[in-house]
Amino acid sequence: MTRKCELTGKLPMAGQLRSHAENKTKRVFRPNLCKVTLMSDILKRSFRVRISAHALKTVEHRGGLDAFLKKAKPGTLSPKCLQIKRDIAKAEAEAGAPAEAAPAAAAAEAPAA
Repeated sequence: MTRKCELTGKLPMAGQLRSHAENKTKRVFRPNLCKVTLMSDILKRSFRVRISAHALKTVEHRGGLDAFLKKAKPGTLSPKCLQIKRDIAKAEAEAGAPAEAAPAAAAAEAPAA
């Protein structure tokens, strides 16, 4: 399994340890990955994902998984998260269509009266 954040796409980075004597030793900086269960308010489901601690803070800051996925670029998301994003968009479209049609009909009638 790749050490990659499913939401932000963070990968391990290569670098060097530098001692006081300026000796160089290769090392790897790995992202702080956590297995978390995130709840989708729109889908009423929970999803188990492996994300970095930084991404978890960002999800909380933006107001949950749904809000994070709305703003996320498709290039950074894993295939599993892309599917969740599509499901959320579909559920919002189905829920939003009848609600948007009613105010439009009321607004069309108001100027005629």
